Amino acid sequence: MDPVHKALLRTHRLELSGQLLVSDAIVPFLYQENVLTDAHVEAIESQPTNRQKALKLLELLPSRGPRAFPAFLRSLDDFSWVRDQLLLELKTGPGPGPGPGPGPRPTDARRPPDSVLQKVPSDRDLSRLAARLGPAWDLVLMDLGLSAEDLFRCRSDNPLSTHAAVLAGLVHWRRCHGRGATVQRLMQSLEAADLHPSVLEEVLMS
Repeated sequence: MDPVHKALLRTHRLELSGQLLVSDAIVPFLYQENVLTDAHVEAIESQPTNRQKALKLLELLPSRGPRAFPAFLRSLDDFSWVRDQLLLELKTGPGPGPGPGPGPRPTDARRPPDSVLQKVPSDRDLSRLAARLGPAWDLVLMDLGLSAEDLFRCRSDNPLSTHAAVLAGLVHWRRCHGRGATVQRLMQSLEAADLHPSVLEEVLMS
């Protein structure tokens, strides 16, 4: 998938997941177009809520090749206003490039240096972050790649402590991704969950 299309889906991930009912037409259409496999459909439909099904679809789409985004747009016949919004932003947005959405983000000047962004967070960093995520923690962990089953396991293993459940999820992510589990990746997931990057900056700088 084109990096611009990936960035667009990431930017609107939470908004899209609240608007789309993916089971009725979107997933069947993408399956018909060979964008999704049987395993993908099963993974999406196994999610317990419509929102989580949409989040799972949006998690899978970026890895499904150059046809995935155009096919996704064609699948939105029942959600034409969503398609129009995405197409409008593609036309009026900043175009290709590594930068964020239109206009500078107010926190850009305060972002940590590259040496910090590329480091793997320590247990202390993850524990401090777990204490600050609040109710959006499950969205952050899903954006990091944890499945609904992983989240259920974190909750069931730590029924008396949300902090411990979140920390378990963050440690699981770091263990699975090794050197790819960077501070920069965490910041991307915070932004995808509409959390201010300063949440992580406070953890790292204090």
